[in-house]
Amino acid sequence: MEALADRLSQLDPHVQGVARVVAFYDTLMRRRVDMPALARASAGLAECVAGIRLQGAGPAVRMAPDGRRAPEPPSPPAPPSSTAPIVLDEEEIGAVWLERPGPPGPLDEVLLNRLAIAAAAVAERYGPARTTMADPALVELAISAGSDEAARARALRLLGFPAGVPVLVVAVRSQLRLDRVGGLICPDHRVKAASLADVGVILAATVDTARFPAGVRAGVGAAESPVCSWSRARTALRFTTARRPVVHYDDLGALALLADIPRDAALGNPDVAAIARLAADPEDLETLDVCCATGSLRRAADLLHLHHSSVARRLGRIGRTLGIDLTEPAGLTRAGIALTTWRLLTG
Repeated sequence: MEALADRLSQLDPHVQGVARVVAFYDTLMRRRVDMPALARASAGLAECVAGIRLQGAGPAVRMAPDGRRAPEPPSPPAPPSSTAPIVLDEEEIGAVWLERPGPPGPLDEVLLNRLAIAAAAVAERYGPARTTMADPALVELAISAGSDEAARARALRLLGFPAGVPVLVVAVRSQLRLDRVGGLICPDHRVKAASLADVGVILAATVDTARFPAGVRAGVGAAESPVCSWSRARTALRFTTARRPVVHYDDLGALALLADIPRDAALGNPDVAAIARLAADPEDLETLDVCCATGSLRRAADLLHLHHSSVARRLGRIGRTLGIDLTEPAGLTRAGIALTTWRLLTG
């Protein structure tokens, strides 16, 4: 291949040269080269540094004419002598460029055009590099209800998820970096993450909910379409609490219906209004939360580090405030639904 590149550099730079450049890249694609090999061959042909960058796929690939990785450019780097976008299915997914000292060569435009076409084919064949952070625009395209199926499939393919493979979507609120969270919950499979507005999004083939680190709130969607999974992941995130920081939508069951209650109707409910008044006392609110979650005075006392008689007295006082008999299972269920609804309203 190096010999071919040598001969091509001596050819007529016009019509015959254009034909030879096209043939050169046709040969590369028949050999099914990967991205570094494509950049290496292009640098040898152009006799200058050639670069390829895919959106959301980590650092650029830069190769020198001698076939080795190009040294790091100075800071700030000089602009490339010429550049071209990489386009796949009418969407720009990256760029290719040449770093030639001085003005562009007479065949540089043709070379970059063919390099961009070849890079798009390699990206489609091999998918992106195995990195966790992804281009937010691609992630949004994959999960948005406004995307058509062709655009969604293309976005998922570029993110590294093959057609027909279920993709779980996780909605996350965290002070930790999303790539760290994604790597922890899905260490052995494809995982991609991006921030959209104030919510982190993680796409994964599978999720180990037991591996979420402390301090992370996460809602896990169902393994259906990415659009449905994203919607359900956001719903599940609304049900998270300090005591239950990770919620899988499938575990909510009928409780998920509470998320669809109109705000005005919920605020007008007497039980929800009573919980709002109780919220002025965080200690009482925590006691009610633990008692509703456990359904047992003794278990609640263990979690609150109190004697069970102290919990009973406090629960009696809370019940009088709410107007609900909390000594009965039905009363605890009623208070638990009101507490959950109030939390959904207050975020």
